[in-house]
Amino acid sequence: MANTKRKLVSQIAPKSPISEQYKTIRTNINFSSVDREMRSIMVTSSGPGEGKSTTAANMAVVFAQQGKSVLLVDADMRKPTAHYTFNVTNTFGLTTVLTRQKMLREVIHPTEIEHLDLLTCGPVPPNPAELLSSRSMEEFLVDVYADYDMVIFDTPPVLAVTDAQVLANQCHGSILVVSSGTTEIESAQKAKELLQSAKGKLLGVILNNREIKDTSYYYYYGKR
Repeated sequence: MANTKRKLVSQIAPKSPISEQYKTIRTNINFSSVDREMRSIMVTSSGPGEGKSTTAANMAVVFAQQGKSVLLVDADMRKPTAHYTFNVTNTFGLTTVLTRQKMLREVIHPTEIEHLDLLTCGPVPPNPAELLSSRSMEEFLVDVYADYDMVIFDTPPVLAVTDAQVLANQCHGSILVVSSGTTEIESAQKAKELLQSAKGKLLGVILNNREIKDTSYYYYYGKR
């Protein structure tokens, strides 16, 4: 449970400096969608261990805190983790829906966070990229847009497999997560190029794991 609380800082410490940064990201996304309604966002990274899944989960929380109905989808069919974050089973999920074994509403997990539902990955398939580019995926998006204001996808790293590129042009926007002091500049640039070549709208890059040294910043947000 301690690990869950660490990942969902925006839920357990909504006025902390980190939570405020997630809210800033939310605000920037809202401003970026002036000309086009932003209903789906894909979160990815260049490589593993850069914090994309944590970022996706906390973004889902802050959008739900705004009063929007949100669905967090674990579309990382290579290494799904959302079921660990929210302490739920992964027996059925996105792959179950895309292979037409169950209906979407049968496999949704309500969370303890108001307005936020979770769709886990489900059984890991042998053909993730094919599933994400299938007609079933198109139908899935139609269904979730009918039920939710915002859908956030957690996808595999861009440089590892093609899944994120496949999903990028199906979502209204993409976010690239990089880790301070870990992600190589060349890797980040290559990931950006791949997302753009997939004709996805890159909303921006999130710098993760950057140390906050300004104590007055912490005091201001921590004491409200």
